[in-house]
Amino acid sequence: MPQLAVGGGVAVGLAMALILYGLSQSKKPEALQKRLERLTVSLHPLEEAELEQPMADRVLKPWFHRQVQGAGRLAPARNMEKLRENLPRAGYPYGLTVLDFMGVKLLVGMLIGIGVLALFALKGSSLLPALLLAGALGIIGFLLPDFWLGSQVKRRQKEIVRGMPDALDMLTICVDAGAGLDSAMLKISQKWRNAIATEFGKVVGEIRIGMTRREALQNMANRANVPDLSSFVAVLVQADQFGLSIATVLHTQSEQMRARRWQRAEEEARKVPTKLLFPLVFMVFPAMLAVTIGPAIPVLLKTFASMGK
Repeated sequence: MPQLAVGGGVAVGLAMALILYGLSQSKKPEALQKRLERLTVSLHPLEEAELEQPMADRVLKPWFHRQVQGAGRLAPARNMEKLRENLPRAGYPYGLTVLDFMGVKLLVGMLIGIGVLALFALKGSSLLPALLLAGALGIIGFLLPDFWLGSQVKRRQKEIVRGMPDALDMLTICVDAGAGLDSAMLKISQKWRNAIATEFGKVVGEIRIGMTRREALQNMANRANVPDLSSFVAVLVQADQFGLSIATVLHTQSEQMRARRWQRAEEEARKVPTKLLFPLVFMVFPAMLAVTIGPAIPVLLKTFASMGK
């Protein structure tokens, strides 16, 4: 039994190390000139390019990716639909697809459960409490990636809200300078590195592959699920339908976005006293009372004791 527990612990450690390596490893960009030289000089450029990659990229990562996707296929269809909505809103963190994320959830839950069983086996505990605790912690491990994904969605939505006023100002400047709306979005996506710039780049890419501007803008609003962005897209679609001036619409929307940003800042400022109430009452005031009244307590106790006598 101890040998099995040690083996299970080693397997859990190796599996967790592979998961962390697969998530953190990123390909280093290769210079374009070097790639062209290799492809033109060699008789078999694709085979040599594949052999030049590290063994982890050629063998371990594809194997791990297949295992994760295989585990992800065991997930219910309802969870898959929910992930198809949340992953685009989070910006596909670490390049994870729906099957990848479901596989990570299942693997994390299984690894936590196996790890708990291995620890209980090393301690020589009874089997039933170990199984119950391993099952409970395995379920928690299965749900932890969902909480992480939800936090990523909220973070990206806040980033879009913060970046929209500046993005609309830049769109207005570009359109006033004579550029079209698509060209202005492309310029922002090339110069900026934030969530709203990424969404603008996706809109331009969808328009280039044959979608209409209306469809591409609606897809952006559905992906982000941000009320400010949805209202901006609705105004742009209506202006396109009725033939209104895009520059005038952008000027109006830019002013409204700046006003909303100011209102949100005032709202957050008004929340500060309420947020400070808990730390003041339970952390600052007791310390102040201890410092101010603490030295007088022994004197008061002696006074009351002498009065009692």
